[in-house]
Amino acid sequence: MSVVVAVVVTHRRRELLAESLKVVAGQSRPVDHLIVVDNDADPSVGELVTGQPVATTYIPSKRNLGGAGGFALGMLHALALGADWVWCADDDGRPEGPDVLSTLLDCADRHDLGQVSPVVVNIAEPDSLAFPLRRGLVWRRKRSELFGPGETAPGAGGSDTAPGAGGSHTDDLLPGIASLMNGALFSADTLEKIGVPDLRLFFRGDEVEMHRRLGRSGIAFGTCLATAYLHPDGSDEFRPILGGRMHTQYPDNEVKRFFTYRNRGYLMSQPGMRKLLPQEYARFGWFFLVQRRDVAGFREWMRLRRLGRTEQFRRP
Repeated sequence: MSVVVAVVVTHRRRELLAESLKVVAGQSRPVDHLIVVDNDADPSVGELVTGQPVATTYIPSKRNLGGAGGFALGMLHALALGADWVWCADDDGRPEGPDVLSTLLDCADRHDLGQVSPVVVNIAEPDSLAFPLRRGLVWRRKRSELFGPGETAPGAGGSDTAPGAGGSHTDDLLPGIASLMNGALFSADTLEKIGVPDLRLFFRGDEVEMHRRLGRSGIAFGTCLATAYLHPDGSDEFRPILGGRMHTQYPDNEVKRFFTYRNRGYLMSQPGMRKLLPQEYARFGWFFLVQRRDVAGFREWMRLRRLGRTEQFRRP
């Protein structure tokens, strides 16, 4: 039987973490081991982790490694423990129920996948996606919008934000798109081939960069439409332009914008992403210069993306 190790990264969200761990540790197909990387090294979090009804490892970090570094550390530790599959979760979301892991494993087995993710939905409104998804040239915000004419969901449907457009699905699978890291399941072989998240990105874009590597690897992956992961709504950051035909990301505070735009500058300079550069300039140029009439904002966007493109990964 395969060994499944769950990896959860947390930072100063003990109450939310408790809700997440309750569902992760209560799966009908139990995880064989639970690793929690705590970017705050809070002793009360350690007590919470060791009190779970499964085997656990608590890793307190005295330096905030961000989501990228936290998942990298947790994934490597999971591999060192002999994991066949690594299941990722965060502290502010949770699987929708006790059968998410078994559904993902079954989907991966039937479709011969090296990575599979659940649909990521709004925790307050599960019929909506937590993040908009581009399928073809159109952005979708509802589960039902992911399906073409005559198509129906086998249960739940959807996917989180990804760097590419969605393809057509087969049965319960939307191939070639996956949300990382919200409920994402990776085989050990896949992690050996694509690596772990890049510590330098800290947070914001680390999952997209890993998706880029996954897409270039030739490994089969996708989103299982029959199960879901509940996550706080993140769609407000994606501002519609051109009458909603396109979207541009504009986080609500300066720190988030720093990491988002700097890391996008790095991402768009990488193989597999450069073809999106014309669209990137068009979208952000329109958003800042035409829609917001914010020349200073456009200059700051240019400065931050230049930092990423030249791999200047200092923190603000």
